[in-house]
Amino acid sequence: MDKPTLAFLGQGLMGQPMTLRLLNAGYRVHVWNRSRPKLAPALERGAILEATPRDAAKAADIVLMCLLDTRAVEDVAFGVDGIAGAEGRGKVLVDHSSISPDATRVFAERLASRSSMQWVDAPVSGGVKGAQDGTLAIMCGGHPEAVARVRPALAAYSKNVTHMGPAGTGQTTKLCNQVIACSAIAVIAEAVTLAQNAGVDARRLTEAFAGGFADSKPLQIFLPRMVSGWEEPIGATNLLLKDLDTAADLARASGTPLPMASLARELFRQLAAQGHGEDDPAALVTLYRKPK
Repeated sequence: MDKPTLAFLGQGLMGQPMTLRLLNAGYRVHVWNRSRPKLAPALERGAILEATPRDAAKAADIVLMCLLDTRAVEDVAFGVDGIAGAEGRGKVLVDHSSISPDATRVFAERLASRSSMQWVDAPVSGGVKGAQDGTLAIMCGGHPEAVARVRPALAAYSKNVTHMGPAGTGQTTKLCNQVIACSAIAVIAEAVTLAQNAGVDARRLTEAFAGGFADSKPLQIFLPRMVSGWEEPIGATNLLLKDLDTAADLARASGTPLPMASLARELFRQLAAQGHGEDDPAALVTLYRKPK
């Protein structure tokens, strides 16, 4: 069976490695990005440049996008020369961005009414390395048939794809993921600082905790970065803060207390206020260090 033709919109930290894995898997991929230089790696691997999101959607059976926030998603989907301007009957739009569940439900209805294209919200977890290695976890919301149709393409960069329910449930699930992950990063920063201040080699904590209750992927990834630093960021403080703000909105609307996530949110906000919004989330450990 022939592979569907794809479009991928957004070539940022996550979108670029996801696109490259699709190309390596043999898919024909049309690409668009607001900043042209970021398209170079995909074009060198054989991707096809499109001038607008609408042109990319016209050329593809499945449109995938990974964008910064809700505003960017709305603009690319419904703005001038947006995806909704293309005839979408029989097509599926997969949104890997992390945005508001409420906005997702509204966008799904708007897209269906304007172009007959189905919307699948499919935020991801696993970071840049997960995208590069093809081990992302993807949580999907949308019609079961639409999710089933896009699964083979998503398999190019994911290890686990879970259909959570109708439109918006994928985004809600991602917020639950961020509540856990961001709270964990804050606690890891505390443990690293406690070990260092008490004279223990914090670099060995991952070895000491391996297989125990304190072991986790956030520990394995962020503890070494907190202790030894990093050359390239694997995320940004501002992006985590955006997700925690969205989680707080959902918590208010649903009457849900989030005491741990609320504290992590304020710590990340303090870090961003100190000028570290674009830094790796491991920079959170700097808030705990004693002044020299």
